[in-house]
Amino acid sequence: MAYNFKEYMERPDRLTAGHRMCAGCGASIALRNVLKAVKPEDHAVISNATSCMEVSTFIYPYTAWEDSYIHTAFENAAATCSGVEAAYRAMAKKGKIDSTYKFIAVGGDGGTYDIGFQSLSGAMERNTDMVYVCYDNEAYMNTGIQRSSATPQYADTTTTPVGTVSNGKPQNRKDLAEVIAAHHVPYVAQTTFVQNFKDLHIKSEKAIYTPGAAFLNIMAPCPRGWRYNTPDIMDICKAAVDTCFWPLFECYDGDKWVVNYIPKQKLPIEEFLKTQGRFAHLFKPENQHLIAEIQAEVDRRWEDLLNRANA
Repeated sequence: MAYNFKEYMERPDRLTAGHRMCAGCGASIALRNVLKAVKPEDHAVISNATSCMEVSTFIYPYTAWEDSYIHTAFENAAATCSGVEAAYRAMAKKGKIDSTYKFIAVGGDGGTYDIGFQSLSGAMERNTDMVYVCYDNEAYMNTGIQRSSATPQYADTTTTPVGTVSNGKPQNRKDLAEVIAAHHVPYVAQTTFVQNFKDLHIKSEKAIYTPGAAFLNIMAPCPRGWRYNTPDIMDICKAAVDTCFWPLFECYDGDKWVVNYIPKQKLPIEEFLKTQGRFAHLFKPENQHLIAEIQAEVDRRWEDLLNRANA
């Protein structure tokens, strides 16, 4: 697929300015760039699960979306998108519509990893011609920073508070991209904000224009939940990639894995953890063993990914 970065960046925004997302929010950055992958001559339908993105960009009668937009419940963004895509095919077959539409479901990690997983899995299993975009900010940020199954181990959240009896969330995060790849859909990719967004742009275009089901998992930091200075978002994403906490990869048809970036020098996980207040407790002398546990899990998952790509 040919890729013209200059042309891509000059396309008009489909998620406009003037919404009410927080300064330094990764979710709005993610969706603004994903939607640039839709060609100017094409249309899009956005099915958005209840989330920060929904409540801050669509406050009736105002909207920040240039395309057709549907607010769905937490649990059914993928099912709604599937139904609209089926209706489009039926109408096109009858000659009632001749424009090209692309179908994009959007959810945070709470509405994707957890509440909306059933409808997401169903849409992927049916190979619906749609893209599901998860902006992964690693907790239920919209409702008060509660832990989700995407929350990293030992992160401080309002439902896994750090204190005298707790070091944060005790479980490791779910690897949702791996789970969706097991559905053997045409395209799965994991990305974030690095390389001047080039990785995000290329994968968004592939996902939207690959026939059949596609899934994009985008690490989208949240300044309130992660507790960082808003200008630091790009540095945080780079640290996530360079420590291999958040590898950049693609999977085609469930069996061809491609690692898009291998750090020349893999950084220790501390370089990612120290950028965020939610992990501040780990740097107490008595908690060094907890960092070692996180490092061991990051290393295990990274080696497993490399082995899949080299198989």
